[in-house]
Parts: sequence; structure tokens; C-alpha cells
Amino acid sequence: MSEHQGTIKVMVVDDHPMWRDAVARDLTESGFEVVATAGDGEQAVRRAKAAAPDVLVLDLNLPAKPGVQVCKELVAHNPALRVLVLSASGEHADVLEAVKSGATGYLLKSASTEELLDAVRRTAVGDPVFTPGLAGLVLGEYRRLASDPAPGAGPDTDEPRAPRLTERETEVLRLVAKGLSYKQIAERLVISHRTVQNHVQNTLGKLQLHNRVELVRYAIERGLDEE
Repeated sequence: MSEHQGTIKVMVVDDHPMWRDAVARDLTESGFEVVATAGDGEQAVRRAKAAAPDVLVLDLNLPAKPGVQVCKELVAHNPALRVLVLSASGEHADVLEAVKSGATGYLLKSASTEELLDAVRRTAVGDPVFTPGLAGLVLGEYRRLASDPAPGAGPDTDEPRAPRLTERETEVLRLVAKGLSYKQIAERLVISHRTVQNHVQNTLGKLQLHNRVELVRYAIERGLDEE
């Protein structure tokens, strides 16, 4: 268990009170700090802005405002927020829509309590977490998006020059694009988990990106996952 785990602030959003309370209780008992809960989309946006959680555990199917809209608004408000979607739906369209709206992870409600707690821990440090079988789908979608020219990006577009990354930042970025977790990257490069996080944060800053999901897309667009 991480020594920093007690400091991870979590908010749980779900319209089923029993489910919401059970998830909040499991998180609290495992040492997380549950700073707020909400039962509909409007309430979720309002309370999350006030409570400033590190991780938002979010159901997609909400009254008043859909989960993807909640995710989009809150990530725009606070780009450092990590969103883990916890949904009954494994529909590919739902998964991709959640990721495009800023979610860093997607777990099905059939997951065990242990899987959920592990997913929240990993989401808090910026690892993308997906129910097995969904990670490949998301990477596949990024490859498809990357191979489509962006609207308006014709030959006449003045493309700003890419910021210069250090050799080590590029190396870390390449491994991120291949889907490795921070822990695996640290082991592969024989550096600490914290150093990997620092490289990723520096790279996000240089590239003006908000989260690891955007970073993966950036790397795949440049073919770094195939090198």
C-alpha cells in the first residue's frame, strides 16, 4: 500500500444511493479520503469544484447531466483531475466517448472491490486503467484518429514547431505510448517511479497537454509506439 494513499482525495458520483455508499465506504476503509459524493450530474459538477478531489469515480448514466458532460466540464475546470469511469456499460462507443471527454480510466461495475481500489490508486498517479480488453480498443482508436488528418491541417497550415524533448523524455514518452505503466517504465529504464512521473509532467508541460491519455495520442501520432 502506498505511503501517500491516505492523502488521495476521492469523490464518488452515482445515482444509486446504495451503490454510491458502498463504494465510498470501501474507499474510506482502505485509507482513501472521500471528500464528496453526488447523485446527479449538476450536483457532481458543483460539489467537485468545491471539494477539489484528486480522483473522480464517475458513473456515466446520470440524471440532470450525463457523465461524459460532467467529465468534460470538470477536466476543463481542473486539468489535474483524474477521472475513473465506473460503468455498467462495456459498449465500445461509451468507452471511447468517456476517454475523449477526458477520463483516464474505465472500469466495469462487475469489477471486484480489490480491482476498484487498485484502479483508483493507479488513476491517482496518472496510469490509464481499463477493464481488460478495453485498453486495446482505446489504443486502436488513437491509432485510427492519428492516421486521419486533423481538420484544417492541410499543407498550407502553419504547424508550430514541436517543443524539444530531452532524450530521456522521448524515451519515457515512447514507453508510455506502448502502454507501459509508470512502474514498468521505471523498471525498464532503471530509474525511480517518481523520476518517471517527473519526466511525464515535464513532457506534458512542454507539449501543453493535460493528461496521459492525450500524451499517448501525441506519441502515436508521431509513430513513437512503433519504434
